[in-house]
Amino acid sequence: MTNPTIIKIALCLFLSSKLISGDLLAQNITIPQAPSPAANVSQTIGISKVTINYSRPSVKERAIWGTQLAHYGYVNLGFGPATEAPWRAGANENTIITFADDATVAGKTIPAGTYGFFIGIHEDGAADIIFSKNSTSWGSYSYNQQEDQLRVKVSTKEIAHTERLTFDFVDITDKSATVVLDWEKKRFPFKVEFDVNDIVLANARNELRSVTGFGWQGFTSAARYCVQNNINHEEALAWIDKAIANTKNFNTVFVKAQLIEQMGKDSGAQYDEAAQLANNAQLNFLAYAKMGKGEHEKALEYFKLNTEKHPNDPNTFDSLGECYKTMEENKLAIKAFKKSLSMNPPQRVKDNSIKLLKELGVDTSKYETEG
Repeated sequence: MTNPTIIKIALCLFLSSKLISGDLLAQNITIPQAPSPAANVSQTIGISKVTINYSRPSVKERAIWGTQLAHYGYVNLGFGPATEAPWRAGANENTIITFADDATVAGKTIPAGTYGFFIGIHEDGAADIIFSKNSTSWGSYSYNQQEDQLRVKVSTKEIAHTERLTFDFVDITDKSATVVLDWEKKRFPFKVEFDVNDIVLANARNELRSVTGFGWQGFTSAARYCVQNNINHEEALAWIDKAIANTKNFNTVFVKAQLIEQMGKDSGAQYDEAAQLANNAQLNFLAYAKMGKGEHEKALEYFKLNTEKHPNDPNTFDSLGECYKTMEENKLAIKAFKKSLSMNPPQRVKDNSIKLLKELGVDTSKYETEG
């Protein structure tokens, strides 16, 4: 019979040898990264994403600025090769920031890529925001200024107490956002901008070489983007012509009409063709678009066309009445509204016709008691 004591001793020796050799280290379980949990935050600006990965230390009623936690200036940390290290802007591994496309930070260009993120804190309230090409080191112990991709100077701001170090995006627009690092009562802000139109167009050219370019929708959406931003008209015209060659419909012809108009050319024929291709809702939209531009005669033409193509839809007559009212053709407007109300319209159409008839001085009690 085996002696239990001998088994225990053998097991202890086996475990000790494994620990010493390091074989068991590869079998560690995943545990929380205390006391500074890992976090990431991202923001899409245009179609470009900015992502920050960092760790979040707490204040814990400690002094923060100008201490070992967040030292001023550039110092020798007593470990690693760096003799003039900035603050690591977080805890544990490098804080890293990734730009999906070329960007500008505080007005200065930075190429797309992933960067180590550091801050040189100054006692006067200024700070150096540092983007290092070394993004894989631990903290700032290996920081080397020669690896800087970009440095920008910002002014810090006083804020309400923030217990855990937090990165966020504020003041977001179509083309920019301000990145902020908040901790204790201090904020470090810096503005990130993308040349969104150039990025979208470059991406469109690439996508249109793939399956996106096999149908009419991709070329139409690319041309429509140019219309919406009043840019790149010649290339957009080539795109929409490809879309029309694939499928001629209201959407493709309407976008071409808008492009031609933006280019300062006569677009009447294209708008008329779009009107003939339009369904009820599209034609109504086109007519209102013309009315909104003050082109009342053309709007009236399209509203009339819609009543002819869809004579059983009360909304077409309600819309026609609006056009007449705008043109101060009040008798014709009243006739159109009454026609709409005689067709048992949906409630929203009925309410609109009654409202506008009242504005024209018509007694609408008959219609309000019906139904």
